[in-house]
Amino acid sequence: MTDLRELRAGLRADVRGEVDFGTTARALTTMDASNYRRVPLGVVSPRDADDVAAALAVCGAHGVPVVPRGGGTSIAGQATGFGVVLDFTRHMNRLLSLDPETRTAVVQPGLVLDRLQEAAAPHGLRFGPDPSTHSRCTLGGMIGNNSCGAHSVAWGTTADSVRELSVLTPRGERLRPGRAWAGAPAGLRELVDGEPARLRTGFPELPRRISGYALDALLPENGADVARSLCGSEGTLGVLTEAVVDLVRVPRARALAVLAYADESGAAEAAAGLLEHRPLTVEGMAADLVPSAADLPRGGAWLFVETGGETEGEARARAERIVRAADVPDSLVVTDPARQRALWRIREDASGTATRMPDGTEAWPGWEDCAVPPARLGAYLRDFRGLLADHGLRGAPYGHFGDGCVHVRIDFDLLTGPGIARFRSFSGELADLVVAHGGSLSGEHGDGQARAELLPRMYGPDMVALFERVKGVWDPDGLLNPGMLVRPAPLDANLRFSVLPREPVDVAFGYPADGGDFSAAVRRCVGVAKCRTASVSGPAVMCPSFRATGQEEHSTRGRARLLHEMLAGELVTDGWRSTEVRDALDLCLSCKGCRSDCPVGVDMATYKAEFLHHHYAGRRRPAAHYAMGRLPVWLGWVERTRSAGVVNGLASVGPLARVAKRLGGIAGEREIPRVAGETFTRWWRGRRADVPAGDGDGAGDGSGALVVLWPDTFTEHLSPSVGRAAVRVLEAAGLRVALPPTLRLDGRPVGDGRSRSALRLLAARRGRVCCGLTYISTGQLDRARAVLRRTLDLMEPVLATDAPVVVLEPSCAAALRTDAPELLHDDPRAARLAARVRTFAETLEQYAPDWTPPALDRPVTGQTHCHQHAVLGEGPDRRLREAAGLTGELSGGCCGLAGNFGFEKGHYEVSTACAEDRLLPAVRQAPVGAVVLADGFSCRTQLEQLAGIRGRHLAEVLAEALDGKA
Repeated sequence: MTDLRELRAGLRADVRGEVDFGTTARALTTMDASNYRRVPLGVVSPRDADDVAAALAVCGAHGVPVVPRGGGTSIAGQATGFGVVLDFTRHMNRLLSLDPETRTAVVQPGLVLDRLQEAAAPHGLRFGPDPSTHSRCTLGGMIGNNSCGAHSVAWGTTADSVRELSVLTPRGERLRPGRAWAGAPAGLRELVDGEPARLRTGFPELPRRISGYALDALLPENGADVARSLCGSEGTLGVLTEAVVDLVRVPRARALAVLAYADESGAAEAAAGLLEHRPLTVEGMAADLVPSAADLPRGGAWLFVETGGETEGEARARAERIVRAADVPDSLVVTDPARQRALWRIREDASGTATRMPDGTEAWPGWEDCAVPPARLGAYLRDFRGLLADHGLRGAPYGHFGDGCVHVRIDFDLLTGPGIARFRSFSGELADLVVAHGGSLSGEHGDGQARAELLPRMYGPDMVALFERVKGVWDPDGLLNPGMLVRPAPLDANLRFSVLPREPVDVAFGYPADGGDFSAAVRRCVGVAKCRTASVSGPAVMCPSFRATGQEEHSTRGRARLLHEMLAGELVTDGWRSTEVRDALDLCLSCKGCRSDCPVGVDMATYKAEFLHHHYAGRRRPAAHYAMGRLPVWLGWVERTRSAGVVNGLASVGPLARVAKRLGGIAGEREIPRVAGETFTRWWRGRRADVPAGDGDGAGDGSGALVVLWPDTFTEHLSPSVGRAAVRVLEAAGLRVALPPTLRLDGRPVGDGRSRSALRLLAARRGRVCCGLTYISTGQLDRARAVLRRTLDLMEPVLATDAPVVVLEPSCAAALRTDAPELLHDDPRAARLAARVRTFAETLEQYAPDWTPPALDRPVTGQTHCHQHAVLGEGPDRRLREAAGLTGELSGGCCGLAGNFGFEKGHYEVSTACAEDRLLPAVRQAPVGAVVLADGFSCRTQLEQLAGIRGRHLAEVLAEALDGKA
């Protein structure tokens, strides 16, 4: 029995890096992107090779296994373990050197692939292999798995790009594996020399043979390459501390040919025939993995075939030659880099998209990457489809068709005994099918636990016994990643779902996409870790807090892992009261970026609200939840007492402001926003003085459609100029503007809903509509429900019409469109209201399609609101800007203020880091005279407080142009 205190003390004494045996660190590393879960004893983040040696020595003395881990995106379970996890991403993550002349680089194992690509790009170079997880996978993980990627038909696997390694054996020997037996441990050459015939005949010939140990690399005709033999060994033989890798020359120009086929079997059969044209990629995917709006040629499946050249014309000519050779009914050739990236994102996101069947059923890895000779791929896929049907299973194949490698996630039932039994029987039959086609059980992601048990079916027992002998030479004590590849754990053991509750968890939100099951919602995170990207491009948002801190617990995946462990109750034992989960969620900005950017649609903002609701139930909340979570209440009091001037005056007095911020849990660095002297509604009523207050709130002039303008809290009290501008533009477009009712009549409204019956007015109850956003974001869900039900009562007269509800604040629009119906899933009125919600641009596009906005002819800068991107969509806004002559693109990311988040004490540094990620650089780099657009109040406030820049809502910009002030 391991003495954890002695183990921890020994590691802390000898390792200079972090040694963490705490609940959070262990919970974050229980899983990778596979079906498996193991709870480690602790996590060590070594600073250098000496730290690795020290950790191995201490663990060896205690007989504790060691598991090397990079980005944790492995799909076969090999990045999980019961011992000590070595996390290389924190410190050993550098590019040590890059030599353009020799086209080599020296890297540490924790270096993310994209960082190497960015450094190589100015020299016209790149690392050849490029898995779809390139933005977060590490070189160490790629070497451990012998990763490949889309360009392997041109540039091979990782093993083809490895020149030399620095490796520590479990007993502390430092080796430099390379060619000609360089760096071989004692006994390895003798073992290999005794088995020449087996090594020459026992390995199938195909480009994607990843399964097992690559012992044939040690044959003299293959250069006796010890480094190559270690690629794909999954951290079971030695611990990588450094690598010398080769780089390849990048074509100056590229073209992408997209070829349409009737189905994936047709695409697969055609793929091998295109290889003679020497393409850079031949990737395949079927329609069930493609969004309906994808701009692809008509067909049921596609091949993505990339070509290169010294010029765009040369690359296009090669692509068009392939199109002619393919002889397909429809095709597309793209040379624009931005459009190519958009198409490639469809393919890269398939690893997440494939985790759901079209009907929403969950699908899982386990048989993610079998490979067969490319010429046999079409026949294999037909047999594979038949095997799925025989077992009553479904899957959507895609992958590297030019290399004969197929990715697929299958709707296994991994929650029940019969479902797991079917998983096991199917796995055995599929292994036999792959072998019958001359293939490899793994064509990219390694064997791990998922397939290692079945290696005897591929290699036979004698070869597997040889693998075990090789393991004994490198790791005689069996301490490195036990249970993987050799002497494996059963493929149906340690399943990560087995620890989750079988009964539904009592929750507030409806989780409609997950059948109301919170456990299923948390299971959405499969670990592909797109949220761990260090930078985002285009309109993407996810995950701003991870980019600010670089810590796993601040990624969407990290938070989902902690929620998983909370539900499991084994490691995180205090359920909804967990401080570990609370602290990880504390830096979640509730930006909802993951709702759209995560390939599987994890919605951490909703999970956070759910958690806070339970965590603080019956307990005192943080001061900020009262100060900012109930902001509509306090601002309502200011309005009723007409005390905006007094409040603003007190807030401008330094000592008083400091006291107020301290009491309200507000960051001291923040300025308290000024309250408007005249609310938007008061301005409206003064403008429509002929209509009694609260009695329908008067429609504006115009002969067009009636639209109901939502007076959200921010527009109403803090930036009424946005509301006034919106009225100006909407009316200029010919629309009739009204505000929501403020009286709820006991009976059903008569006539047009503006009855002036004195008795009915006396019986009416006064109120104000509210989306409940501030209550939801702070987890005050009971209060949010009450506020929303009151709002729905007030909105019943509107819902009885067909008028759209125009919401100017994107966060409020998103709350009404998604949060409200998911929180009030028992009230059909919430869904009806959600269906009516329109943004400002949507309203003009749909209800005033013939209106032409004023011509501004100016560049724009700023940031698409994160909720606009994630929930509402930006297409109508982009088209409206183009119609007004506002040129240029808005950046992605999150402003970092995010409602209450950036105001809360302890969040200021992360908030400013988020702003510096995309928003502030975009504004600083904008051309002279650019219009700074920021539709969200938070975005405008962040710009003003951090950069002294006034951002404006699009409605304000258009209104000023109408009035000749732009």
